[in-house]
Amino acid sequence: MNVVVSVNAKAMGQRAAALGAEAIRQAIAKNGQANIIVATGASQFETLAALVKTEGIDWSKVTGFHLDEYIGLPANHPASFRGYLKERLVSQVPMGMFHYVNGEAEPSAECARLDALIASHPIDVAFVGIGENGHLAFNDPPADFETQKPFLVVELDDACRQQQFGEGWFDSIDAVPAKAISMSIQQIIQSSVMVCSVPDKRKAVAVAAAVEGPVTPDLPASILQAHAGTTLFLDVAAAGLLKHGPNPNLDLDLDLVE
Repeated sequence: MNVVVSVNAKAMGQRAAALGAEAIRQAIAKNGQANIIVATGASQFETLAALVKTEGIDWSKVTGFHLDEYIGLPANHPASFRGYLKERLVSQVPMGMFHYVNGEAEPSAECARLDALIASHPIDVAFVGIGENGHLAFNDPPADFETQKPFLVVELDDACRQQQFGEGWFDSIDAVPAKAISMSIQQIIQSSVMVCSVPDKRKAVAVAAAVEGPVTPDLPASILQAHAGTTLFLDVAAAGLLKHGPNPNLDLDLDLVE
């Protein structure tokens, strides 16, 4: 894992998008196509905004997969991740194909459909984030580090649901769904390149634990330590609790571009 710290969220997103875009271009040059995973939520705003403006990507050769979606939430709900991705990515670039997680479908059947699709699409680049409780996708602690199933039905814990409410996606905590379909930990870490974007002071505790603590299901994002192709992009606020000590896994690079 490398860690790159930028002066603010916008600079962070630009750095993350640049690395992800280059990995997409390299996959297309090597394989004639690229397969990507795309996360949602407030942490991805700046990265996706920069990515869709990046030149030199033949989006017609890119297939995208969606990380997670609430069960039972319609696509036109303000909190729907399908709506989020259509607005911020799919409508912005001429992507060859994008496979959404349909939270309104029967959950086990939807997982089976997605499992079959992703089995034939090895992932070149994953754009992900880290939750306030350390979750990766909707794999809340303690996460299942063992299952080989690509997609799972998961229960959202109270901290996760509180984050979704706190970010303004729902009118009340009671309105946040209790279940979701999520890509599994083992499926996520099969990605060749991991671009993890995490801005904001409220993520600082989870970031420090994920980077400097043990790899444990109790902090799902800690699994990124074991992935050599991971670069964690932070703003100064999210990096605030890192010790910045002599750690060979850290490549701290303070970007002073406003």
